[in-house]
Amino acid sequence: MTGTAFIRAYAPRDHAAVSQVCLLTAAGGDDATGQYSSDDLMPDLFARPYIEFEPESAFVVEADARVAGYVICAPDTARFVRRLRQEWVPRLAKKYEHVTPPRSQDERMRHLGFTPELILLPEAELAAYPAHLHIDLMPEVRRRGLGRALIERLVSHLRGRGVPGLHLTVAAANLSARAFYARVGFQDLPSSSPADPRLGLRIGG
Repeated sequence: MTGTAFIRAYAPRDHAAVSQVCLLTAAGGDDATGQYSSDDLMPDLFARPYIEFEPESAFVVEADARVAGYVICAPDTARFVRRLRQEWVPRLAKKYEHVTPPRSQDERMRHLGFTPELILLPEAELAAYPAHLHIDLMPEVRRRGLGRALIERLVSHLRGRGVPGLHLTVAAANLSARAFYARVGFQDLPSSSPADPRLGLRIGG
């Protein structure tokens, strides 16, 4: 992929492409195809509810006439979790079995989907950083400044909506991602721990 890449607002026609990028980057940035009981699992957890419930807070990278990355966001995480509980968990229940206690990685991922309250921050942190995001780029468009540009586009959007802060959780072993988030202004939150790194960015209202 050598053509010009640019960022634009998400459109409904991008639904399948965003789902595919999610799958192809879900193994720490690498392809997760075949790693779970269904290749739908990662998109069902980490992409589709965002673009269905909050499409106006999603932006994509288009390169060579196809989607090669995205940032997706829930501006109000508490509200989003309520919608997941009421509307998304019943849909998951039609596709996946909820095994408790979860033992395998596949079962732990499904448990996260069936227990959306697990993504909530402590109350005081959530008030300061109510939005949360997921960002993924295909390898061919990395290291071109597009990750930073996606974050900046999202922050501008959220600032316009009066959202005071943004947070995310990053895999503890993903040191390159942690370094990227530090470069764009994210800092460790008080609830962060080595096993559960949580980062926040104040963006004002």
